[in-house]
Amino acid sequence: MRFFTNQHKFYCGIDLHANKMYVCVLDSSGELKTHKNIDTNPQAFLGLIREYREDIVVGVECVFCWYWLADLCRKENIEFVLGHALYMKAIHGGKAKSDKIDSRKLAGMLRGGMFPLAYAYPSEMRATRDLLRRRLFFVRKRGELLAHVQMTHHQYNLPAPGAKIKHHANLEKFENPFLDESTQRMFESDRYMIKHYTTEINKLEWYIRKKTKEDATNALNIELLRTIPGVGVIIALTLLYEIHEIKRFASVQNFSSYARLVKPKKTSDGKKAGSGGGKIGNQHLKWIFGEATALFLRQSDEAKMHLKRLEKRYGSKARAMSVLSHKLGKAVYFMLHRQEAFNVNKVFQ
Repeated sequence: MRFFTNQHKFYCGIDLHANKMYVCVLDSSGELKTHKNIDTNPQAFLGLIREYREDIVVGVECVFCWYWLADLCRKENIEFVLGHALYMKAIHGGKAKSDKIDSRKLAGMLRGGMFPLAYAYPSEMRATRDLLRRRLFFVRKRGELLAHVQMTHHQYNLPAPGAKIKHHANLEKFENPFLDESTQRMFESDRYMIKHYTTEINKLEWYIRKKTKEDATNALNIELLRTIPGVGVIIALTLLYEIHEIKRFASVQNFSSYARLVKPKKTSDGKKAGSGGGKIGNQHLKWIFGEATALFLRQSDEAKMHLKRLEKRYGSKARAMSVLSHKLGKAVYFMLHRQEAFNVNKVFQ
């Protein structure tokens, strides 16, 4: 966990919502300067903090609507920090809770050096990252439709479609095998939606690839990631946009923790004190490293041999796969940090 510890003359805590924002400004001695509920309007916000802009830091909790405020502060040369929502126990632990109380607590945490930091993803690549996540949403919806087509065939004891019907050619050739009119209509509806999702997914993939090639550094990093056996364009793009800049991680341990590749430990007096915190980190990186590990095993004989050794050591294939994902995560960290292609001998040495 990282905290914001920089010193400023003024500290601005904001309890941010879609239409309203409660703004609290404290000075370095803790004196309350302003505490108001205003509209989420750039002019209203800048007008409220006009007197304190010479040396102020603005902090908000990581909620869905922080993008515009971060971009505004960056444009106006105002320091902005994003608070990690899962670490802000001080906000949620009081007897009474309101927007006014929360904004006061945020400002106090900023001033006291106890404001837990999250990563404020810069605007240059943020929108493309969100588009890539939206593509994944469409892929999963298409997967639900494909599963429903398979299930309907099994319900009527019919052979399931063997070809990959998500592809246009196979989908058009596949005949409707059902006798009941309602079931036929249901199948045609699924077929139409699968075709629609496939068309839109292909358009998004083309656009994201084109966007990535416009930046030479991103294009180079994509090629580096694709040197990993089994890693294709989509996995490489997801890794690139979810990681953003590898140098923002101080160590490989920080990166592994962020990607949820290691289990957090809780101890007290040298003894285990429960568990938790497993969902703190980037769920998209956790998922994509699982996918990359499975594909890596298909393409690499060294990985298959290493997985067998891990299974003997830990007695479980699930644990062995987790360890292998961690190794792959460390390899990605050093590849991007050193700008080196994948070397299987370094991974399993």
